[in-house]
Amino acid sequence: QVQLVESGGGLVQPGGSLRLSCAASGSFFSINGMGWYRQGPEKQRDLVAQIFNSGTTNYADSVKGRFTISRDNAKNTVYLQMNSLKPEDTAVYYCHADVASSSLSAYLRRWGQGTLVTVSS
Repeated sequence: QVQLVESGGGLVQPGGSLRLSCAASGSFFSINGMGWYRQGPEKQRDLVAQIFNSGTTNYADSVKGRFTISRDNAKNTVYLQMNSLKPEDTAVYYCHADVASSSLSAYLRRWGQGTLVTVSS
């Protein structure tokens, strides 16, 4: 069983910054991709950023140059540094981790419970 615990959400003014964290715990063999999706009011859940074991990163066009994803493999933790926040960044942010339970098993995507980010003056 794998648990993902997110932290760092909250209320921030436009132009401000927040840092989200997501720590994976439990029993597993390895983690490959980790990342963040977000879901705004009455919208679908969309990719924000992800990072793989290789160090390769992907970003949504809307956050390039403003958000930075990183990870600490020793702590099984992924971070999302969000700068120059805009009202349209308001959403529930969900962390994910692609986890293998053994060396022979496939990677399965696990999700955190979500953390709310509100950008408003």
